[in-house]
Amino acid sequence: MAGQKATAIGDAIGLAVKRLKDLPADQSDSRVLILLTDGSNNAGIDPVTAAKLAKQIGIKIYTIGFGADEIIVRSFFGRQKVNPSKDLDEKSLKKIAQLTGGQYFRARDTEELHKIYQTLDQLEPVESDSLTYRPTKSLFYWPLGIAFFMSLLILLLQNSMRRAH
Repeated sequence: MAGQKATAIGDAIGLAVKRLKDLPADQSDSRVLILLTDGSNNAGIDPVTAAKLAKQIGIKIYTIGFGADEIIVRSFFGRQKVNPSKDLDEKSLKKIAQLTGGQYFRARDTEELHKIYQTLDQLEPVESDSLTYRPTKSLFYWPLGIAFFMSLLILLLQNSMRRAH
């Protein structure tokens, strides 16, 4: 839908369901979808229908409505009230989340969005094997030694040049 003024939330959920359904058994313990949108569905399949399909295969959907409340914008014609979130369909987003066992969040700015992602990290923790490398042998001696000998060489060259004059 690139280049068009369309938001196909149902299609996005359907595509995610298709991808998550094909996960190997060991990776399908916790199937979670995070849906972030600033608009309402105006193309493709009905999002609630797609959410019902997601529920059937055990996908939990967390929905996030993003956009500022009314703001005042200065323009050539003076000040105007603008509502960037006027197209946001919070009712449908809440229904999608409730239907699949997820939760609806509202973010009015990037700071709120960051807090929401922190909350999601707590609600849906991801186990990861952390790989840490700690060198057992200190290697900083090499650059330190080279720097010391270069400094010594510069001092010797400066002294020999002074004696030559």
